[in-house]
Amino acid sequence: FLGDGCLMEGISHEVCSLAGTLKLGKLICIYDDNNISIDGEVGAWFTDDTVKRFESYGWRVISNIDGHDAEAISAAIKEGCSDSDRPTLICCKTIIGFGSPNKQGSAATHGAPLGDDEIIAARKELGWESAPFEIPENIALSWDGKEKGEQLENTWNDLFAKYSEKFPDLANEFNRRMAGKLPNNWTTIADKAISEINDAGEKVATRKASLIALNALAPSLPEMTGGSADLTGSNLTKYEGSIPISKSNAKGNYIWFGVREFGMTGICNGLRLHGGFLPYCGTFLTFSDYSRNALRMAALMKIQNILVYTHDSIGLGEDGPTHQPVEHTASLRLMPNMSVWRPCDTVETAVAWKSAIERNTGPTSLVLTRQSLPHQVRSDEQISCISRGAYILSDSKDTPDIILIATGSEVALAMSAAETLTNEGINVRVISMPSTDVFEKQDELYRESILPSSITVRVAIEAGVTDAWWRYVGSHGRVIGLDEFGESAPAEELFEHFGFTTENLITVAKDALK
Repeated sequence: FLGDGCLMEGISHEVCSLAGTLKLGKLICIYDDNNISIDGEVGAWFTDDTVKRFESYGWRVISNIDGHDAEAISAAIKEGCSDSDRPTLICCKTIIGFGSPNKQGSAATHGAPLGDDEIIAARKELGWESAPFEIPENIALSWDGKEKGEQLENTWNDLFAKYSEKFPDLANEFNRRMAGKLPNNWTTIADKAISEINDAGEKVATRKASLIALNALAPSLPEMTGGSADLTGSNLTKYEGSIPISKSNAKGNYIWFGVREFGMTGICNGLRLHGGFLPYCGTFLTFSDYSRNALRMAALMKIQNILVYTHDSIGLGEDGPTHQPVEHTASLRLMPNMSVWRPCDTVETAVAWKSAIERNTGPTSLVLTRQSLPHQVRSDEQISCISRGAYILSDSKDTPDIILIATGSEVALAMSAAETLTNEGINVRVISMPSTDVFEKQDELYRESILPSSITVRVAIEAGVTDAWWRYVGSHGRVIGLDEFGESAPAEELFEHFGFTTENLITVAKDALK
């Protein structure tokens, strides 16, 4: 269902254009064309030729339907159902506030109550004599679909029961996917993948680590359906088992979304709401802004949607500040029910993917680098603690004098600085914190074991805005971050220019210890 305002929104172009390209013949949209929005008659700001617009998308358009004539609308829907090669737009001319003699056809009926006097006038105009909230029996019966619905449901259940007898494995798989459950051996599959990725110990960008994880995990999850907003080669979202969907092949699992970040994220929300799909999609982190409303709705509605956001900092280099996300990771962390992971190597990336796949109560953002990052050596216990959002990556033999907290590409800096400081006789603990929201959900005992309240000298380092890190370092701590936009230059020069170096971290740590 669409209104005038809906068709003014940019997302209407994104998704309707793609629907036409993919020839989604099962899609029928009813356009309530009443020429009114909140500010009044839309002619002053909306003069599109909607029919020609949708015809240019490749839609079938049924125009000039009386939106107050149920039989005319029903006939138009049946006509739309007859076309399996094109989506259909049914343009219904309506009068907003129909039946209100003094306010119909005006913005006065858009969002405000009619008022007692106008309600009396409307009842008279419509010939409506029933008491408020009383539905005449003949009308109630005509709208009562319980019996028909029960018959249809029973027919479907009988059909599926016969199907289950003939194809029990396929029926069980269908039920599993529609229930949003993971395979029974999922934990074994995921843990084996993480172990093998750890053994390989590759030095790669975490966007490449994400692809490695996808190749390891996705074959066991045929419900996974993904895509990218025209950045597949950069986001690395197309794994070895990906089969692109096209107008001639609906059996794939990968969508070429084109440059449609908002539409892409909304479509993935819809796939999850439909059931039977585990959606993921990718773009540059800085372009997550284009998707903001769809991200918020996913979080608000508790929709599982895995967002692959690459090129996560000034580390992307010469593209400059327009493409260098500074505030984006922090803003995603601020969104209620949005889980955010910024992993530091292949192992943390695999664990982040496992967490995102298992988290069915909301969306997860995976924030990934363009540049290669070194593998961090860990014990089995440390690997098991990654899933808790933060853990001790390196510790001193005695009580730490200082704690270094880092995420993503800055973990390697913290480890390098810790080595130098340790050689100088300073007791250093390094905390990798790939997911602050997951860490905050841990019990107090675990959080205290990672960040003891008795150790107040702390330094946090992340290539982004600093505000949220002060909660972890306190008034005696320091934060190395970026509270300004980046510049256009090679990544190595930018990191040095903005103080993301081992030498600067050592200097800041020593200053904090004074």
